[in-house]
Amino acid sequence: MAGNPIVPTIPLHEDGAHHGFLRLPYSRDDSAWGSVMIPISVIKNGVGPTALLTGANHGDEYEGPIALMELAVTLKPEDIEGRVIIVPAMNYPAFRAGTRTSPIDRGNMNRSFPGSPSGTVTEKIADYFQTVLLPEASIVLDFHSGGKTLDFIPFASAHVLENKEQQAACVAAVEAFNAPYSMIMLEIDTVGMYDTSVEDQGKVFVTTELGGGGTSTARSNAIAKKGVRNVLKHAGIMKGELETAPSVMLDMPDDDCFVFSQDEGVFEAMKNLGDPVERGELVARVWPADRTGRPPIDYRANRAGMLVSRHCPGLIKPGDCMAVVAVTV
Repeated sequence: MAGNPIVPTIPLHEDGAHHGFLRLPYSRDDSAWGSVMIPISVIKNGVGPTALLTGANHGDEYEGPIALMELAVTLKPEDIEGRVIIVPAMNYPAFRAGTRTSPIDRGNMNRSFPGSPSGTVTEKIADYFQTVLLPEASIVLDFHSGGKTLDFIPFASAHVLENKEQQAACVAAVEAFNAPYSMIMLEIDTVGMYDTSVEDQGKVFVTTELGGGGTSTARSNAIAKKGVRNVLKHAGIMKGELETAPSVMLDMPDDDCFVFSQDEGVFEAMKNLGDPVERGELVARVWPADRTGRPPIDYRANRAGMLVSRHCPGLIKPGDCMAVVAVTV
């Protein structure tokens, strides 16, 4: 099988600060010999660990790109020992379109791993990370938020892993990130996830959910900027002391955390993010959108805890996640 066609325009292993692109050939109607140009920065100084930092795995999530673009401008080689690889917009076509998935192939980057060197644009990007960048990384930070359809309390998270030593290292890095909340996270669909590929390679992995609504805020951006520097310090790459504040540890132990809609209509949130929730308590209602004079359909929590995520758009469809309740550890 032919190797991956992506070529970096900068050196990946030389000391100094290098800013350029991952160039992926992509022939299309408006550019017969065109390429997708994915911005990348590599800052390196001597021998040490490698951190791989990514944002816009989904293209409508913005804290990661903002924090990483700032880091690429401000981080100097003399500030570190080791190497920092910065890709602010992992799914670059989706990022430029402001969509969750790629407008080229509808590829969801976080469901496309391990990818394929001969596949779609999204699969080729995934394969490059899988085979070239991930094997060289010691620690990986992948920024997420809720995009246009969900909103979250700001948290960094790790997953439950079979390798408890690796899990403990991931949790320690999450605690170092020091978001207002820290989560042991349950994913509802792990097939093809970047997270799984990173963890299967034995790496320390941190991910986040820092907000949502298809935008970012001054608060969520500040959390991202502080967190990425804390992770680099924790990994022994960046010099200086961690900047920390209290963080509430949360857990998502099972499927009872999720509340899914079985109806379509107008979504009414009955709880605010961060509110305490009792089992059986009303968390959302769905009003019929096509007529008046009919009552809404009530949706109740399956467990007690804290509301950590909610549906964001004003309209909702069957199958949409409308609320997530986590428990305090």
